[in-house]
Amino acid sequence: MDLLTGLQYNIRGLWFGIKSGKLLFLGIVRIVVVIIITIVLGSLIFVYHREILELIWAKPESQWVRWLWHILSWLVSLFLLGLAAVLSYLISQILFSVIIMDHMSRITELKVTGSVKEPEKMPIWRQFVFLAKQEIPRSTLPVLLSVLLMVLGWFVLLGPIMVFVSTGMVIIFLAWDNTDLVPARRLVPFKDRFRFLLRTILLHLGFGLPFLIPGLNILFLSFSPVGATLYYLDKYDSLEAKKAM
Repeated sequence: MDLLTGLQYNIRGLWFGIKSGKLLFLGIVRIVVVIIITIVLGSLIFVYHREILELIWAKPESQWVRWLWHILSWLVSLFLLGLAAVLSYLISQILFSVIIMDHMSRITELKVTGSVKEPEKMPIWRQFVFLAKQEIPRSTLPVLLSVLLMVLGWFVLLGPIMVFVSTGMVIIFLAWDNTDLVPARRLVPFKDRFRFLLRTILLHLGFGLPFLIPGLNILFLSFSPVGATLYYLDKYDSLEAKKAM
């Protein structure tokens, strides 16, 4: 049931965000930021593509070997393009999207509960530093683990299996990147927030399943802070309210 619950909250958050003018605008901004950074990094990489290739393998004079060099050139291009996409995601998350995500979460909490719970008010610069520090482990950890699993998989001849495992791990961490917004804002210790992830693996897997749909995944990713905030408010704030009664 947790798997279906996570999926339902992601869909519910998308619909909630589309109906709100502010959330819709911020969701579109997230999409545009990622696309712009990807284009800039991709352009820089391809401008210096030949120089990078020359560092790896200088173009051979022999016609018999040159075809291998051309194959390597295409492989390097694909690798660099993938690297640009990963870097653009990390940069946009740490420097831009985390601010937008937190603001979307705040708007959602305000619309649902009428107020935003936070232990203390921070200046804008301190808030940015705090959010960036929270985002670095949430963004880099899934990327590093998935790459490590894929590389390890090819060494132990379990490549296809590791692809599925690493994909599942990535969408779980992407989901946690959103469900962690509210507790991080409320200064819940990192170890407690990570335990929360470990207790709700299936829910996060279900929440992240729409991220695997080509094309629509960008849409779901852009509005995922909304559904994640709705889940946290329903699950934990409602429990706290019942305990207080």
